Amino acid sequence: MKRSLDAILYRPPFVSQGDIWWVSLGENVGSEMSGKNTLFSRPAVILKKLSHGFYLVVPTTTKEKVGSWYVPVLHKGIAENVCLHQMRTIDYRRLSSKMGSLDDADFQKVKEGFRKLYLL
Repeated sequence: MKRSLDAILYRPPFVSQGDIWWVSLGENVGSEMSGKNTLFSRPAVILKKLSHGFYLVVPTTTKEKVGSWYVPVLHKGIAENVCLHQMRTIDYRRLSSKMGSLDDADFQKVKEGFRKLYLL
């Protein structure tokens, strides 16, 4: 799987903070969030562009979750939870297709949840 993703040579797509993309996260280890299907993909919010083709992403789930690790958002009328404890950095080759974007208010909630959880 990793070799096939690593071999992909194309220009990084146009990505903005707050976008939701299908991301090939790979198989889980321990309590890591796993992707679905043969690409081990799941939706993830682009939290920040770190450099050209390198991003900080936060996976989402439609399962009901409560706690400081989770931020509830609404995307295309579907309730989702952004899983802050599962954030990771990825290369653009892990992005497969754009699903849409969070509205400004929900993206602000995600950023605020991140600040409360990770900044001292």
